[in-house]
Amino acid sequence: MTSNITERFQRKVLEIDERNLKPCFTERDTTFIWIRVNNIYIVSVARGNPNVVLVLSFLYKMKEVLEAYFGNLEDESLRDNFVITYELLDEMMDHGYPQITEVKVLKEFIKTEAHKMEGKKKKGKNAQETLTDVMVPTAASNIVSWRPEGIKHAKNEIFLDVIERLNILVSANGNVLRSEILGRVHMRSFLTGMPELKLGLNDKVLFEMQNRTTRGKLIEMEDIKFHQCVRLNKFEQERHISFIPPDGEFDLMTYRLDTHVKPLIWADCVVENFTRSKIEYLVKAKTQFKSKSIANNVEIIVPVPPDVDSPVFKANVGTVKYVPDTNSMVWCIKQFAGRKEFLMRAQFGFPSIESEERERYSRVPIQIKFEIPYFTVSGVQVRYLKIVEKSGY
Repeated sequence: MTSNITERFQRKVLEIDERNLKPCFTERDTTFIWIRVNNIYIVSVARGNPNVVLVLSFLYKMKEVLEAYFGNLEDESLRDNFVITYELLDEMMDHGYPQITEVKVLKEFIKTEAHKMEGKKKKGKNAQETLTDVMVPTAASNIVSWRPEGIKHAKNEIFLDVIERLNILVSANGNVLRSEILGRVHMRSFLTGMPELKLGLNDKVLFEMQNRTTRGKLIEMEDIKFHQCVRLNKFEQERHISFIPPDGEFDLMTYRLDTHVKPLIWADCVVENFTRSKIEYLVKAKTQFKSKSIANNVEIIVPVPPDVDSPVFKANVGTVKYVPDTNSMVWCIKQFAGRKEFLMRAQFGFPSIESEERERYSRVPIQIKFEIPYFTVSGVQVRYLKIVEKSGY
């Protein structure tokens, strides 16, 4: 039965281009919900009318757990650790219902090194092993399932970062067709006991509820998703973010802002010479933010035809490399200050055999990856972070 369902999913993937394949589709009486990580498909199969959002959330959480255990989620890592993979799935889901999905709680009783659950052995009258008691952590049965009791740190610290990713689609004539900001509040918590934390942001809805005004910029966030530690009833009623944090690193919340934003780094690529034997590119990159800010680890990814060879690069800053696996050249600039402009020239040769895909690759969009510390495009600001703990440290 399982092999039959697997074959049906594989046939569907082969029949339809993956870019046009929906993340949820029904084939006969079976609903397939899937995500892809590298070269692995994680698929949930259900009959009837399943909760698709819940299933997708669980699949992405499964991805996070497997990456936390194996580092990189590849087919080789799954083959090498199939025993622990089955153990994790057994603890994360029971009869189709999600159970324990917090990595730190799972690591308390599923050890990567041993590949088995720890327990204490009881011996019978004949000194033979008769029973093994599995020691499940108390956090799994507590109200606060994401944080075990009795945590102690010599120095109580908490770190908070607001990290935003900008997605912009720009036409060939320079008009912004679509732009959105995907943000997350990332925390690292090293606090003793069971502290209660309250976080305040420059939230427009909160100020409107309290009939308050401010000279600063207010933000109206959309598609907010919280970590399970946040008290949702408090947020709905009072718009306050109140929570008991997990120990270590976690994402407190994610949000989206559908707002018009101009590109922070503008890249323009011109094909100067395109013949049967060679192709030449001129890539111009300039920053469109204030000079006091600096973009780090900038990568400008320019697609090239799949059959190019003999690359020659010349750039007035950074390094350029040809990546045949992705059919692209990557211009890497370690630091790119604001109000600056740089140029890069590239030349590739062609084999004597013609290719139909050459012309198409000369018009594929450019991708830019970069980081700007202490800079949020949306203007989200942390107004306060209060910590309340019984011992009063």
